[in-house]
Amino acid sequence: MTVPFKQHLIDPEICIRCYTCEMTCPEEAIEHDDNNVVVDASKCNFCMDCIPVCPTGSIDEWRVVASKDDAYALDDQYRWDELPEQGESVASEAGEKGGEQTDDIDPVTALLAEAHKGAGGKATPPATSAKPTINLYNLGHPIEAVVQGNYRITTEASAVDTRHVILEFQGKPFPVLEGQSVGIIAPGTDADGKPHLPRLYSVSSPRDGERPGYYNVSLTVKREDKGVCSNYICDLKKGDKVHVTGPFGATFLLPSDPEARLLMICTGTGSAPMRAFTMARQRTVGKKSGGMVMFFGARAPDSLPYFGPLNKVPSSLLQKHLVFSRMPGQDKEYVQDRMRVEEDLVAEMLQDPKTHIYICGMKEMEDGVELAFTNIAESVGEQWQALRDVMREEGRFHVETY
Repeated sequence: MTVPFKQHLIDPEICIRCYTCEMTCPEEAIEHDDNNVVVDASKCNFCMDCIPVCPTGSIDEWRVVASKDDAYALDDQYRWDELPEQGESVASEAGEKGGEQTDDIDPVTALLAEAHKGAGGKATPPATSAKPTINLYNLGHPIEAVVQGNYRITTEASAVDTRHVILEFQGKPFPVLEGQSVGIIAPGTDADGKPHLPRLYSVSSPRDGERPGYYNVSLTVKREDKGVCSNYICDLKKGDKVHVTGPFGATFLLPSDPEARLLMICTGTGSAPMRAFTMARQRTVGKKSGGMVMFFGARAPDSLPYFGPLNKVPSSLLQKHLVFSRMPGQDKEYVQDRMRVEEDLVAEMLQDPKTHIYICGMKEMEDGVELAFTNIAESVGEQWQALRDVMREEGRFHVETY
C-alpha cells in the first residue's frame, strides 16, 4: 500500500534568490544552483523553520504526490521556471491507494488541506500588472553594470548612512519592473572560501530609468555594521563595475490601472519600491491625483531616506505620513500608530475594491501593522483576516519584509 506524500517546494517564479531559507534550514534540505533554490524531499522533515524567514512567501508551496518515491527530484526542480499544478490524476491515484478513509475524508484531501494552510497564502500579482522578466541573469551568468552615481540620502549628521546608487548596463537589456529586486555580488570569498552569494536589493527607480528613457536602475542601500555587501555598495565610486543578477520577484508589482489606489506602508530602505511606484505614477498620471497614501517610518527626519525629495512630491499625487520614533521630547510613534490616527482614511481605502496594499521594511513591523488593520477593519464591521485573504487572492495585498 502506498501512502500519499506532501512535498515541500519553492515557487521559482516568486523566489527572489535571497537564500535565507537555505541558510536557515537545520536539515540542510534546501540548496541552489545557478538558477533555482530547491528542497530535497529526502531531507526535509517539515520543521517549518524556513517559512517565516522568506520575504516573499515563495517558500510556502506544497504538492501532494502519490508516494514519497514519486516526489519531484532535484533535477526536475532545477529546471522549473514555474511550479507544476497539483495533478488531479496523481491525487486521485493516491486517494485510491491511500488506505482507509476517516470521517469520509480521504488521505489526499486531508493532506491538501494541511498543505494549503500555509503561513499566509500564495502571493498573487495585480491583475493589471505587466508580465515581469525573471532570473534573466543568474549566478553563473551575471550582468556587468557600471556605477553612474552614489549619493548619500541621509544627512551627514545622521548615524544612519543610506545611499542612492545608480547602475547602468552598458546597452545590454535589463528589463525590470517597479517592485522587483536585483542581486549584487560582492567580490571575494566568505569565511569558508566560497564566493559571496548575491544580496538582494529592491529597485527604487521606474521601469524606464531614473530619467525617462535611460533604462538605468537605482538602489537604496543602508550601510550595515560588518555588512559585506552593503559596505561594498556604499563605498562604490562612479565608474566602478558591479556584477548583478536578476531581476527577481513576480508579485510585488505596480498595477497598470491608473485608477488603482495604493496604500503603502514602509520603514527605512523598504521605501525603495514605494519610490519606484511614486515616480512611475507621476510619469503616467501627470497632475491627476495619484490615489496614493504612504505611511513611512524612521527614527528621525535625518535618518529617513529621501526626506527632502519626498516633501517635494505634491500631496495631490501622494499623501505622506512621515512617522518618527526617536524625536527628542516626543513619544515614540510608529507607522501602525499613525494608521490608527488616520483610521477613517485607512478604513475607507480598505472598503474600496481599487485599493492595493504594499508593506515593505523590517519584519518586526508586521505584527503591529496587522493589528492596526485588524482594529481598523473591525471599526467598519469587517473581519481583517477574511478581507486580507480576498485582497491577496485578487492580487491587491503584497508584503515583502526582511
